[in-house]
Amino acid sequence: MRVLGAVLAGGQSSRFGSDKAKALLHGRSLLEHAVEALRPYCDALVVVGRPSALADSVEDWPAPGGGPLGGLAGALHHALANGFSHVLSISVDSAFLPANLRILLEPGPAYLASQPVIGIWPAAAAGALEEILFGNGSHSMRAFADAIGARAVAGITVPANINTPQDLARLEQHHGL
Repeated sequence: MRVLGAVLAGGQSSRFGSDKAKALLHGRSLLEHAVEALRPYCDALVVVGRPSALADSVEDWPAPGGGPLGGLAGALHHALANGFSHVLSISVDSAFLPANLRILLEPGPAYLASQPVIGIWPAAAAGALEEILFGNGSHSMRAFADAIGARAVAGITVPANINTPQDLARLEQHHGL
């Protein structure tokens, strides 16, 4: 199984109030933390939705502004075109991941019930995701997960979910160095 890691980083950060990917945690951007956290779990890594010097960049699909599904679609298309069987996705604010993330999620498709953007998805599911993106139903990660029969993994330590500057401040305090 060849796994492409994908940091979904093209969001609008509307609740955060500024570009969340550039926000600093312990002196490093959340994007840097996410790339570092994901790298051990995959064969190659991309940043989706923005240019980055930290890894190859992939655009959201079919166009920018598609939210997590557009980012995941970009990663799935990149995976298919480059011989990867699966995509392991996280969001840009996933600074701390469970040490056994791959063990928890395999066999895929599977996702963390508390944060469905963190999941392992077969690259071949790109077609099912296209149907959701162009359809009239729900355009959510859970709708995609349900459509492909992904299993929700619950009962683990939940990675940080940073939606506001206050969330970031609490995380900085909790994970003080």
